[in-house]
This record gives sequence, C-alpha cells and structure tokens, in this order.
Amino acid sequence: MTHRHADYIPAAGHDFLLPLYDPVLRVLFRERTLRTRFLDLAAIEAGQRVLDLGCGTATLLLMLKQRCPSADLVGVDGDAKVLAIARAKAKKQSAAIHFDEALATQLPYADASFDRVLCSAMLHHLTRDEKVQALRESRRVLARGGSFHLVDFGPPQNAFALRVVRTLHRGKRMADNLDGRLPELMREAGFARVEHGGPLNTVLGTFIYLSARTA
Repeated sequence: MTHRHADYIPAAGHDFLLPLYDPVLRVLFRERTLRTRFLDLAAIEAGQRVLDLGCGTATLLLMLKQRCPSADLVGVDGDAKVLAIARAKAKKQSAAIHFDEALATQLPYADASFDRVLCSAMLHHLTRDEKVQALRESRRVLARGGSFHLVDFGPPQNAFALRVVRTLHRGKRMADNLDGRLPELMREAGFARVEHGGPLNTVLGTFIYLSARTA
C-alpha cells in the first residue's frame, strides 16, 4: 500500500467529494472532447504497452481500450479509493486493464517498460519538485523511441480563462502550469523535442496538450 504524504491531494481534491468526481469532469472539463483529442494526439498503436499516470477512475483507459483493444494498459494512482472505482468500472466493462497503487514520483516499473506514458489533468496537483520527479520517472519507464503525452492546465487564452485563473487557481502548485513552464520542466526531466498540441478552453480554464520523445 502506498503511504500518502500529509499534503497529498486526492483525485477529487477531498475524499468526501469523490462521488462527484466523474460527473464534474464530464461537464466542467469538456471531458469527452478533452480526452478524445488527447488520445488522437497520442496515436497509440495495436500491441503497445501504455501507462496512464494518475489514472483516476480509469475513464481515459476505458476510452483507449475501446479504441485499441489489443493495447496492454496499466493505470497507476496514489489514491486507493479512486482505484477501487477504476477497478469496478473496468470489471463492469470486462476491460483487461491492470491497476497499481503508487505515487507518480516513485513508479514501481522497470526501466524502458512502456511505449507510451499518458498524464491527464494530474500534474497540477504536484509541487514543482514533484512535477520534475514525476516527469523523470515517466521518462525512465519509457522504451527507446517511446513518447510522453500530457494534457493539463496551461496559460489562460482569453479574458474569461484569465478571470477563472484569478478566482480559482491561485495556489503555488498551479503556478508552473499557468505561467507556461511545463515544457521547460519536461526538458529539465530529460525529454527531447517537446511539442505543443494547442489549447482547449473550458469553464475551469485553459488546457494545453504537450508531447515529447525519449530521444
């Protein structure tokens, strides 16, 4: 079992909000649009081994399993309660997905063991040091020629998004996201050729898509 730090932020922010996690993401995050575009950019192929970093309730992995049934999918999350929901959803859909409880900064996988690592709306929960360590771990577990794909909060792209940022997203953990420093942190973690996939505006702010290769 993972020992969560005292300042660990659960998937829903607080454990008592967990029943609202999926419905809130579905509506406020434009979840279907956000995740569909994310998977399009990741371009996962048949038979590839894929890790979803901070997999939450497995919505992304279940979408991916429908798209690419032969992909070998693994979800990792530090929240045991959210993983219980993920496992139940996968079982209900008879989806062969493996789940592990672990922190993004200490992945329990061998070097070069995945073709893709996905990170969807999780990195903003981490401090800067934790972000860099999670990115380093992601690079470590990627095979040569593998790729890392990220979608998370980014710099506001319009006046409404700027207003949302000033109202809702003023914490220190969000600063690197909102100041546009995620590509810099990815390069610091050892990734090469960081590419931008463009922004997506939601009622909770602007999301950006980033990807990078191991070499």
